[in-house]
Amino acid sequence: MLNKTTKSMKPYLAIGIGVISVSLSAIFVKLANAESGVIAFYRMLFSVLIMSPLFFIKYRHELKLLEKREWLFSSVAGIFLAFHFILWFESLNYTSVASSTVLVTLQPLFAFIGTYIFFKERASFQSIVAVSVALVGSLLIGWGDFRVSGTALYGDILALIACALITGYLLFGQAVRNRLSLMTYTMVVYSVSTICLFVYVLCMGQSFGPYEKMDWFWFVMLAIVPNLLGHTLFNWSLKWVSTNTISIAILFEPVGAAILAFFIFSEKLMASQVVGGIIIIAGIAMFVTDIKKVKSFFEKSIA
Repeated sequence: MLNKTTKSMKPYLAIGIGVISVSLSAIFVKLANAESGVIAFYRMLFSVLIMSPLFFIKYRHELKLLEKREWLFSSVAGIFLAFHFILWFESLNYTSVASSTVLVTLQPLFAFIGTYIFFKERASFQSIVAVSVALVGSLLIGWGDFRVSGTALYGDILALIACALITGYLLFGQAVRNRLSLMTYTMVVYSVSTICLFVYVLCMGQSFGPYEKMDWFWFVMLAIVPNLLGHTLFNWSLKWVSTNTISIAILFEPVGAAILAFFIFSEKLMASQVVGGIIIIAGIAMFVTDIKKVKSFFEKSIA
């Protein structure tokens, strides 16, 4: 009986570790002493390098399956992912970890808009109410940050644009993901994203180095912990738990990030951030429980 109980708890333990892993993303970014484009570049570069041995041994033959349209969609997805990281990391220079991560968590709601525009998916009444509730929460955070400073509001806007870009990345990758393994799809998109970020850093005149040893440590940690460990654990857990369970768990990412930021950076929460964050999380929770509408999207979003 004990063994059965222990076995049943393993997926939930993995999900918990996964949530902590993705919550650390914003923390590692703030600890790294480099410009946003550089941090994003090394995050993706090290992810690709770590994945490469397994990919070339077991999955490289799948590249032959990609048609021209799928190469195009994968490339656009990789570009969107690159600029998502640039803008999100940049937002952390202007607004708090709590505000930035909460606003980026609006991702399912941007998907709701995207699937309606591109796939003509009809919205349920519950989805419309959920979107309205979450928007009220985001407006409350923006209003509170604007009262503190215009730069905080600017950071919030960057986070919202980053959220829209990650949704575009998921929508463009949807068709490709149906025909390829997770490893191959991820490798292609991450590689395109790395190249895009390399060009961006060059064009912006940012420096690829040298950096302190601890900066390199944070670059590698960004690749290993939120990129490879966090999302890998989510995908592994899908064998035992529903997509809905993981979707709800991901909502705790901004909570974990805010707690870590409080202890590491002494970032205090304003009342508007707390209330707005709770409203946003409630709205998204309402949205993801409408599982028939969002199951397909979340299967891609945690990949």
